[in-house]
Amino acid sequence: MRYYNQAKKNSTITVRVMCAIVFCLFCFSWLYWFQADLLTVVQHVLSGGATHYERTTGAILITVILQLLQVAVGTIVRLYRRSHALTYFPSMLLLAILSDVNADIDHHVLLGSWCWLAPLVLVAWGAAVWLARQIVPFPSDKEPTGMLSRRSWSNMLIMTIMMLAVAAVSNTNAVFHYRAHAEQALLHNDIDEALLTGRRSEETDASLTMLRAYALSLKGYMAERLFEYPIAGKGSDLLPLSESSSRFLLLSPDSLFRHLGARPRGEMTADTYYYLLERDTLATPALADYRLCGMLIDKDIDRFAHTLGKYYAIDDSLPKHYKEALTLYTHQRSKPVVVYHNPVNDEDWHDFQELEKQYSLASERRDKVKTRYATSYWYYFFYQ
Repeated sequence: MRYYNQAKKNSTITVRVMCAIVFCLFCFSWLYWFQADLLTVVQHVLSGGATHYERTTGAILITVILQLLQVAVGTIVRLYRRSHALTYFPSMLLLAILSDVNADIDHHVLLGSWCWLAPLVLVAWGAAVWLARQIVPFPSDKEPTGMLSRRSWSNMLIMTIMMLAVAAVSNTNAVFHYRAHAEQALLHNDIDEALLTGRRSEETDASLTMLRAYALSLKGYMAERLFEYPIAGKGSDLLPLSESSSRFLLLSPDSLFRHLGARPRGEMTADTYYYLLERDTLATPALADYRLCGMLIDKDIDRFAHTLGKYYAIDDSLPKHYKEALTLYTHQRSKPVVVYHNPVNDEDWHDFQELEKQYSLASERRDKVKTRYATSYWYYFFYQ
């Protein structure tokens, strides 16, 4: 009799320890590597920018709190055998709610459907706990114990299902994650990390384009590399003005406006803002690329050609995208106001056109052009 009781006790401890280890590892990893940037945004918004989320401390603290919640729940419901993992459900539910951050959190914080869904799933969980307590199998001294027992793996299955559920309901919007991480990097003056964020992805929005333009401008590469990234929005969206659809999550708009010369007073368009900075001699050298790249984003190559000479000498020292835009303009207009020829760019333009002629299907033509010219302004102009 003593042998059976000891085996039963050891099996119960094994299950509890396994569940605790799996939960703590999952919770900490989820918070530290996947949700840290989003939680930084949440704390920034809720505190009005007064406090800052620290990923290591935050991940440890939240994991400990959720584990303590499980201990309290486990003490109350007393599930120790094949359904012990159900005692982690309230902790998993809170983790899911914490991870389900609305993408427009900079405008308002919403619990969304959790206001009515959370009580319902807790009621369902309560019913499942009651049912599990009613159908607890009578223990047998022939039942295997330890990590490979049916009891252990039934609990691991429950834990796995709950972990997958957390991942399924969390905010997995790639662009939102890119934005949060890029702003985090810029806050820590890690411009290279900001530019690497989402580098291989084609997903973007106006705010992410604004962030990348800002980071490139800080490095002095805006006119060299902006169109190597996917572009979204209009030229005016390069600034977080009232007319724009771009917004910061963590950074203050003043950081960008100081970079260009001064913050705007009141509501105004991007063109008015640029004009006032130049009129009042407040503009920094960065303003030129913001104006010109804004025109290129809008595909207004005529206005670009008229304006370029105000800021740059029309020669081979021009940045990459300006050379490409001028080459395109020169070959597209019968009476160009600016004629620019560069042997390398002219040859590339000829190859670009020849490549397009080889494929009659639009989708195939786009794919082939993208393979060779995805980082050029020409690809953006014709295919984005």
